[in-house]
Amino acid sequence: MLWFDTALLPQGWARDVRIEVAGGLIANIDTGVASAPGDERHAVAIPGLANVHSHAFQRGMAGLAETRGPADDNFWTWREIMYRFLDRLTPDDVEAIAALAYVEMLERGFTRVGEFHYLHRDPAGVPYDDPGEMASRIAAAAQETGIGLTLLPVFYAHGNFGGAPPSAGQRRFLSDLESFAPLMESGAHAIAALPDANLGVAPHSLRAVTPEELSAILGLARGGPVHIHAAEQTREVEDCLAWCGARPVEWLLDHTPVDPAWCLVHATHMSAQETTRLAGSGAAAGLCPVTEANLGDGVFPAEVYLAACGRFGIGTDSNVHIEAAGELRMLEYAQRLMRRARNLWPRTPGASTGRALFDGAIAGGAQALGQSSSGLCAGASADLVSLDANDPALAGRKDDALLDSWIFAAAAIDCVWRQGQKLVSGGRHHARDSIVERYRRTLRFLLMT
Repeated sequence: MLWFDTALLPQGWARDVRIEVAGGLIANIDTGVASAPGDERHAVAIPGLANVHSHAFQRGMAGLAETRGPADDNFWTWREIMYRFLDRLTPDDVEAIAALAYVEMLERGFTRVGEFHYLHRDPAGVPYDDPGEMASRIAAAAQETGIGLTLLPVFYAHGNFGGAPPSAGQRRFLSDLESFAPLMESGAHAIAALPDANLGVAPHSLRAVTPEELSAILGLARGGPVHIHAAEQTREVEDCLAWCGARPVEWLLDHTPVDPAWCLVHATHMSAQETTRLAGSGAAAGLCPVTEANLGDGVFPAEVYLAACGRFGIGTDSNVHIEAAGELRMLEYAQRLMRRARNLWPRTPGASTGRALFDGAIAGGAQALGQSSSGLCAGASADLVSLDANDPALAGRKDDALLDSWIFAAAAIDCVWRQGQKLVSGGRHHARDSIVERYRRTLRFLLMT
C-alpha cells in the first residue's frame, strides 16, 4: 500500500490518500483515511506523464551541435550533424544510449515513452538479418529501465515531397511497402514480453512518404496510434505548397482519416484555419517545446488551438534535455515571449497555469500513446510520481501551487513508480550507476575513434 498526505486525482486534490496496487494496476483508492502499519508513506503524489515523441539515440549527441557553422544554422544544418552521428551506431550503442534516456525520463517525471523509431538498417544501409534488430534494442532498454513503451516503427522512403530520392544520410531509415510489414511484425515480437507495451505506426512525414504509401501503411496500425511529423519547419510548408498547393496539415486533414488515434508531431506552422480544424479532428498535437527551441523551429499556435479545445501531449524529441516539467515550462514561456504576457495556458481567470498544462498533457499524452485511461484512478496503470516535500521550492505550498512550483520553480522529484514498481528513490533510478557507466564507455568510443 502507498499512502500520501495529498494526491492529485482526476476529481482534484485529495488528502490522506491510500492507494492499493494489484497486478501493476491501481486496484483501489481511499481518501481521508489514516495510514496503516506497513504502508509506504510519502507527501505528494501526481500521475506520471507520457512522453509522446522520442528519438532515443539522439540523447548521445546532446550538446554536440552547438557550434556555429559557416552559414546560418537551422534545423537542416542540425540534421546533417545528426546523420553523421548515427553513421556508426551499432545495436549495442543504441541500446546503451536508449537506456540512459529512459532512466532520465523516469527520474524526471515521465513513466511512458512513445519511441518514434526510424533507425532500422546497419551503417551501410543494409537490412539486418532480423528486421527488428534495432526495435529489440529499444525494447531491451525499456525492459531494463522499467519505462512503459509505445513503439512506433517509422516508414521512411523518400528525401522530399513527391517521392524524391533519399539522401545518403537517410540510408539507415529506409523502408518500402514490401519490407515494412515484416518490420512491424518484428516490432510486435520485440515488445511482446513488456508489460502493457503497445504498437503504433509512424509515417515519418509527407516528405518521406507518398500518398499511396501512406494509405497502404495506415492499414498496418491495427487500431494503434498513428504518429507523423507535420509542419515543423517553414521550408517544409513551402515545399509542400510547391508539391501539391496545400500546406502539410491541410493536406493531411483533407486526404487522410485524421482522428483521435492520430498524433501530429510539432504542427508548428499552421494557418488559423488549419489549427482550428486540427483541434476539431480530435487528434493530439505532439508538442516538443525544448527541442523546437533548440532547433529554432518556431512556436506552436496555442491561443487558437486551445480556444478550439485542441488536445496535446508533450515529448522530448531529440532528448537534448530530458525533463517533464521543463517541457511544460517551455510551452508556457514560448507563448509569453510571443505575446508579451503571462499565464496564457489557462482558459479561465483564477486558474493555475501549472494545472492547465499538466491536465492537458496527462489527457492528451494518454490518448496519443493509445492508453485507455490516465491519471490516478482505479483500473489505471499504477504510474505515480512523488514530489520531494523537503525541497524548499515546495515550502508552504498546497494543491495547484505544488504543480506550479514543480514546473516553474524546478521542485525536485523524490520517487517514481511504474506499474506499482518503485524504480526511482531519492531522485535516482535504481539502475542508474550501471547504465551510466555503459553509456560513458559507448560515447567515449563513438567520439574518440
